[in-house]
Amino acid sequence: MMTILSEVLEFPESRLASRDGIVAIGGDLCSERLLLAYSKGIFPWYNEGSEIIWWTPDPRFVLFPKDLKVSKSMKQVIRSKKFSVTYDTQFEEVINQCKNKERLDQDGTWITDEMTNAYMELHKLGHVHSVEVWEKDVLVGGLYGVCLGRVFFGESMFANVSNASKFGFISLVQNLEKKGFHLIDSQDHTAHLESLGAGHISRDEFENILKQETVKDGLVGSWSDWF
Repeated sequence: MMTILSEVLEFPESRLASRDGIVAIGGDLCSERLLLAYSKGIFPWYNEGSEIIWWTPDPRFVLFPKDLKVSKSMKQVIRSKKFSVTYDTQFEEVINQCKNKERLDQDGTWITDEMTNAYMELHKLGHVHSVEVWEKDVLVGGLYGVCLGRVFFGESMFANVSNASKFGFISLVQNLEKKGFHLIDSQDHTAHLESLGAGHISRDEFENILKQETVKDGLVGSWSDWF
């Protein structure tokens, strides 16, 4: 039986999730609920006009920074200095670009206005961050995600020119590895991230990592100190 969330800030145990990973429905996207969800490996994903659906898939698709794979062609792109990267300078533009980007495998966007506003608030509170990729002075790609302790939860990315989002992701992962980050969560499988070294781990292993890496360092890292 599916759990319907109330105003109480709590989630059911992940073992109660459906086979496809749905653990609860309803509730809201207030900052406290979102941070609680991520600390438990749960994230919201739903379409405009529907109830909020909370997911905790098993297995989980993740990247350990040490496993990052950079192809020869991308190494050439990096050496060319075609792109440059900044952090948290254009968060609103990045999330809106992700929201409005047309994707061949999707009908519409899951980044609703409600979702946008919620993550904008988390950004103001220092929990959500953006990576901006520039070609000269033009924003051509980027991504954003949630940061808890030494875990980065990737949410969405966009590219307006070839290799821009991949360049931004590689730059982020390399920086996170230098800062001692343990894991980048990608939620579900994509061929794009698999080519960069991501793979599946069990939900139990994922949750054990979260308990170690998000609790011991607190729920938010000093992003400004890292970058």
